[in-house]
Amino acid sequence: MRDNGRVRAEYGDHSDLQDLVDEVSALLGAPATLEDRDFRLIAFGVHDSEDAAALDPVRTRSILTRHSTAEVRAWFERFGIARATGPLRIPAAPDAGVVRGRLCLPVRHAGFVYGYVWLLDEAEHSPAQLSAAMAVAGRIGERLAAMSLAGAETGRALRALLTASGRADRDTAEDALRLALDRDADEPHALVCVRAPAGETPGALPGLRTVPSGAALARVPERGRGELVALLVRLRAREVLGPARTAAARLLDAVGSPGAVAGIGAPRGTLGELPAAWREATSAARAAHAQPELGPIAKWSTLGPYRLLTALPTGTPPDPAVAPLLTPDHQELAHTAEVFLDHAGQAGRTATALAIHRQTLYYRLSRIEQLTGLDLADGEARLLLHMALKAARL
Repeated sequence: MRDNGRVRAEYGDHSDLQDLVDEVSALLGAPATLEDRDFRLIAFGVHDSEDAAALDPVRTRSILTRHSTAEVRAWFERFGIARATGPLRIPAAPDAGVVRGRLCLPVRHAGFVYGYVWLLDEAEHSPAQLSAAMAVAGRIGERLAAMSLAGAETGRALRALLTASGRADRDTAEDALRLALDRDADEPHALVCVRAPAGETPGALPGLRTVPSGAALARVPERGRGELVALLVRLRAREVLGPARTAAARLLDAVGSPGAVAGIGAPRGTLGELPAAWREATSAARAAHAQPELGPIAKWSTLGPYRLLTALPTGTPPDPAVAPLLTPDHQELAHTAEVFLDHAGQAGRTATALAIHRQTLYYRLSRIEQLTGLDLADGEARLLLHMALKAARL
C-alpha cells in the first residue's frame, strides 16, 4: 500500500501526510484518500486487493484529476461533513457516480475543518477502531493547520516586500520572507501577477498548497485601482519557466474572474530581486489586457515593445500629434492606423485584415495624416504613431 500511495507534488516533502493516510487505511482495512476542504486531493493509498469495482467514478476522477466536481462536492456536503466532528457514513448513490458507500473522517483542528479522509468502506467497525482513526485524523488536522499558517506567513512577508517603500522596510520584509520560506529561500523563483479587468477585484484565493510549485500567495494593492494577486513560484532551474506558467494557469482558474490575466516576470535567483520581478510581472499583466494576443498568460520576456511602453508612468498623456486620433469620434481611424502599422505599412495585407477596399484604406490613411499632421511615408512619424497607439491601450 505504501508503494502505491501518493502525496500531491505541491505539498512538497510532506511524506508524513502519506504515513498518516496509510495508518488510517491500516486501522480500518480500507483504501483511504485525503482531500482538503475544497475537495482537492492531497494523498491516497491503494490496497493491493483493490479491484476495478472499488474504483467508483468519483474516486477515480479525484485521483486522476486531483479534485472533485462542484456537483460532487455539493452532494457530499448535504450530509453535514463540514460540521461533523466524528465519523459519518455516506450511502452509495449510483446515479451520482458513487458506486460504493463511504466513511468520512472530518479532519479538524482548533474547531476548524481542514479536509476529509475518505474510505471506500461499508463494513462495521468497533468504537475503538473509529476512535483510533479519528485520533489519526486529528494529527492530520494539526499538520494541515501548521502548513496553512506557514502559507499565511509567507504571504504576509511577500506582500510586505512588494509594497515596501524604503530600504529598511525592504530589508525587514526580505528577512521575514527568507525565514518563512526556510530552505526554499535560496532557490530560483518567478513572480506571477494576476490582474482582473478594470473595476473588478480577483475572486477568492485558493489555498497555497493547491497551486503547483507555489511558495507564497498574497493580495497586493495597486495604486488607484484595487488589488492584484502575487504568486511566488519555485523553479526547478532558473532558465525553465514551465512551473510558473502552470501555476499561473491554476491560479487563474481558481480565482474565477472572467477576463482576468496573468503576467510572469523574469526568473530571479535572490529574494532581494523580487521587487524588480514584480514590476515585470505587473507590466506583463497590463500588456496582456491591452493586447489580448499576448494573454491570458504573458511573459515579460515576450512582450516586445510593451517592455518599453509599460515603463511609462501610468496616466502619461498621449503625444499631442496623436491625441486627436484617440478621441471617441475617431476610434475607427485609430484602429485602421494600428492595423496598418502592425502590417508594416503594407496596404494589401491591411485591407484584407480590415475587410475593406484598398481605396477605402487610402481614404482613411489620408484622414489620419490630416488629423495628426504626420507623414505616414516617414519612418519616424510611423514609429511615433505606432508607439502612441500601443501606449494608449495601456
